[in-house]
Amino acid sequence: MGPTASGKTAVALELARVLPVEIVSVDSALVYKDMDIGTAKPDRATLEAFPHHLVDLIEPHESYSAARFRDDALAAMREITERDRIPLLVGGTMLYFKALVEGLNELPEADPMIRLVIDTIGEEHGRGAIFKKLKEVDPDTAARLDPNDAQRIQRALEIYFITGKTMGELLKKPRYVYFPYTPIRIALVPEDRSVLHQRIEQRFEKMLEDGLVEEVTKLRDERGLDATAPSMRCVGYRQVLQHLNGDLTREELVSHGVAATRQLAKRQLTWLRAMEDVALFDCVAEDLPQRVLEFVRRELEACYARSPVNPKEGNLGFPP
Repeated sequence: MGPTASGKTAVALELARVLPVEIVSVDSALVYKDMDIGTAKPDRATLEAFPHHLVDLIEPHESYSAARFRDDALAAMREITERDRIPLLVGGTMLYFKALVEGLNELPEADPMIRLVIDTIGEEHGRGAIFKKLKEVDPDTAARLDPNDAQRIQRALEIYFITGKTMGELLKKPRYVYFPYTPIRIALVPEDRSVLHQRIEQRFEKMLEDGLVEEVTKLRDERGLDATAPSMRCVGYRQVLQHLNGDLTREELVSHGVAATRQLAKRQLTWLRAMEDVALFDCVAEDLPQRVLEFVRRELEACYARSPVNPKEGNLGFPP
């Protein structure tokens, strides 16, 4: 785990060269096809040499959820372990990690007709009317949400219209947790956050050099995507779309894109601080891959030593 630009993919590839692991992506942006540059998706050669599960799953106009991720990830992990290999989960979408290990509350699936009703309220009376309605029926949830967070406001109101209960009431129900694995939690975090900020700025500028604006232009023109598409809410894509629509200059695109990415990293680090039993590694350390490898080796050996079933000799695939 780790914030954006912390070097998670590079470390994962080093582990995959040595250990019998298969990489499972834990990234809400990598699921989208044809979104390669702005998501920092590994190139084709890397994906062919080290196949990643849960990459390029859906079209950019489709939606993906934590619940679907959990189902997809558990299915992939089962297939991996059946091949006597180890799932290596890599990414920065912390909600997905939490959903996988701790389970999810049972909330209703999205209902297109209910969402149409909510959108109609917004069109007829203004977007503020949706938030006002939520405050009437579910004041506790409304108090926790930013009045400008249209997506979460819509979801909370949708849940009430479908079930007749508030989100808080449904979240109090016990979760069903199924996670038949022993997780080894590793996080790459910066001891000096200014270095991570420099990486973020350099990477965003590199994305622009590599054709991020052209990538978003193609998505907009050929697929008709706009700011309401789930994929266009991804950091970087949202700012480029604003630039293409004339709302941001080129200079503003860079400053806004970098600022949004830094905010994303800050939120990711906040999630990580709240997690327990996580081994932290400085993401800017020169010998980072070796440090992580040595740690993982020790943890795996300890896991197998505790297991009632001894692995086949050589199953760990450790080098001499």
